[in-house]
Amino acid sequence: MLEFIQYIDNSILDFIKDNMRFDFFDIIMPVISALGNAGIIWIITAIIFICIKKYRAIGITLGIALILCGLIGNLGLKPLIARIRPYDVNPDIVLLIPKPKDYSFPSGHTMASFASATAMFLYNKKFGICALILGSAIAFSRLYLYVHYPTDILGGIVFGIIIGIAAVLLLRLIKDKVKFKQK
Repeated sequence: MLEFIQYIDNSILDFIKDNMRFDFFDIIMPVISALGNAGIIWIITAIIFICIKKYRAIGITLGIALILCGLIGNLGLKPLIARIRPYDVNPDIVLLIPKPKDYSFPSGHTMASFASATAMFLYNKKFGICALILGSAIAFSRLYLYVHYPTDILGGIVFGIIIGIAAVLLLRLIKDKVKFKQK
């Protein structure tokens, strides 16, 4: 079963490499991917929302989600699963970005993007849809750049959505506890 999944992963990556590579994408995909480096676009978004009273809860939720992504994804799952990256398996690939130093599963860029987008969507559909579009572009860029397998992206999406929902629920729980103590 794992061999079949790996075959599908490689087939999709090779299809993208062989059929979707264009000079314009070679320029734009590293830029899109860089937006997700260390969750920077989502951290900036969280800070902006925190500074605006009307959207402060969204910003705090994004902060919670990003912390959970770091703990669960980068400190938990990546070293536990220790999946090597596709460019390590196929050394003929010329990367358009510096080689990431950590493991492949799950995609941290994708996890942070979908956790943030999910949290935003649960508060504000318009913000959430915009974030989902950007998150999807970031996720695809990781495939295009040959630094993640499709199942890494799928894992990032699933864990990201779960973490985004958990962050919303966690903030609600905290708010309820604070209100209860004030009574």
